[in-house]
Amino acid sequence: MQIGSCWLRALPPASFRSRQWSEHCFRSIGCSESQKGTFLVSERKMRTHQVLAFLLLLVIASVASENASTSRGCGLDLLPQYVSLCDLDAIWGIVVEAVAGAGALITLLLMLILLVRLPYIKDKEKRKPVCLYFLFLLGTLGLFGLTFAFIIRIDETICSIRRFLWGVLFALCFACLLSQAWRVRRLVCQGTSPAGWQMVGLALCLMLVQVIIATEWLVLTVLRDTKPACAYEPMDFVMALIYDMVLLVITLGQALFTLCGKFKRWKLNGALILITTFLSLLIWVAWITMYLFGNAMLNHRDAWSDPTLAITLAASGWVFIVFHAIPEIHCALLPPLQENPPNYFDTSQPRMRETAFEEDVHLPRTYMENQAFSMDEHSAALRTAGFSNGSLGKRSSGSLGKKPSGGLGNRPSAPFRSNVYQPTEMAVVLNGGTIPTAPPTHTGRHLW
Repeated sequence: MQIGSCWLRALPPASFRSRQWSEHCFRSIGCSESQKGTFLVSERKMRTHQVLAFLLLLVIASVASENASTSRGCGLDLLPQYVSLCDLDAIWGIVVEAVAGAGALITLLLMLILLVRLPYIKDKEKRKPVCLYFLFLLGTLGLFGLTFAFIIRIDETICSIRRFLWGVLFALCFACLLSQAWRVRRLVCQGTSPAGWQMVGLALCLMLVQVIIATEWLVLTVLRDTKPACAYEPMDFVMALIYDMVLLVITLGQALFTLCGKFKRWKLNGALILITTFLSLLIWVAWITMYLFGNAMLNHRDAWSDPTLAITLAASGWVFIVFHAIPEIHCALLPPLQENPPNYFDTSQPRMRETAFEEDVHLPRTYMENQAFSMDEHSAALRTAGFSNGSLGKRSSGSLGKKPSGGLGNRPSAPFRSNVYQPTEMAVVLNGGTIPTAPPTHTGRHLW
C-alpha cells in the first residue's frame, strides 16, 4: 500500500518526461531508494513498449503503401514490366499466358518424341520430311514464346522484337506448310516425294524473304528516321506482313491440288494441310479486322491492341499443333503398310510356284493328300488298263510278249485318263486358290 500510494503521489499531471521532475517528486513525498528503483524500471519498460509500437505502425504503413502500388496477385519484388503476367485485375494476360505455356510444352514434347522415335521410321517417304517437321515445330515454339512479348510492358527492345519476329516466325511456319503441300502433291500424283534437303531449302529461302523485309523496315524507321521502335501505326504493322499473306494464299491453293491424284494413301495428309491453312486464313482475317478497325470502333484501340495480337499468336500456334504437327508425326511413326497384300482366295492370281514333273525336286508338303481317293483311282486304273477298244481278251492274248504298236489301239481308255491328281479343299486354300500340281510321289503320273 505504501508503494502504491507513493506511485500515485509521484505521477505528473500529464506525462513525466524529465528525470529531475521525478526525483523532485520522490524527495518531496519521502519515498525510499528501493521504491525509486522500481518506479524507474517500470518507466523504462513503458518507453520501450511505446517505441516498439511506433516501429510496428511504421512497418504496417510501408507495407500497405507498397501493396497499394503493386497489382493484386503479384509479389512485392516483381518488376513493373512483368506485372501483366500475374495481375488478377487484367485476367486476359494470365489466360493467354497459360494457353501459350501449355502449347510450348506440347511442342517440346513432340520434338522429343520425334527425336527418340527417329531410328524406328523405316519408310523412306516418311523419313524425308523429318527435318521439315523439326523446322515447323521450331517456328511454332517461337510463336508461343513471342506471345509473352505482347503481354509484358513494352519498351524499345520489346517493340523491336515484336516487329521483327512476328512476320519471320509466321513466314517460317507458312513456308514449311507450302513445302509439305508440294511434297504431298508429288506423292499423290507420282508416288514419290522430293528429297528432304530440297524441302528444307525451299522453306528457308521463303523465310529469308520476310527476314529481309522486316530488317529493312526496322532500319528505315528506327535507324534512319530516328523514330522510337514503339512509334508505328497499326497499318504499317499490317503492311509489313503482306508477304506472309501471299505465302498463306499460295499454300491454300497448293493444298487444294493435293486432293487430286491416283495415290489415295496420301490424300489425308493433303486434307489436313488444307484444314490448317484454311483455319489460319480465318484467324488472320479476324485479327487484321479487329486490329485495324474493331478496336478503334469500340474506343479501345490502345488497350486492346496487345491482347488482340497475343491471342492471335496463341490461337495460330494451337492450330498448327492440333491440325498439322500431331497428325503428321503420328503418320510418320506408324509402321509401313503393304501396297498389295496377297489375296489367298483370288483364283485370278498366278501360281505362287510351279515345278515341272521332270525336275527331281522334293517340294515341302504344304497340303494334305486324300489318300483314300487316290488309292481308289489307282486301283480303278489298274483294273481298266488292259482294255483296248473294249476287249480284254485281245489285249491279253495278242499283245503278250510283243511291243505295242503306235496305233490308236494302245491308247488308254477313258477310265485310265481320269487317273489324275485331285487335291483336297485344304490344298487349294494353302496354294493360293489355284489347283496345285501333283507331288513327285504320286503314282498316277508314272502310268502315262
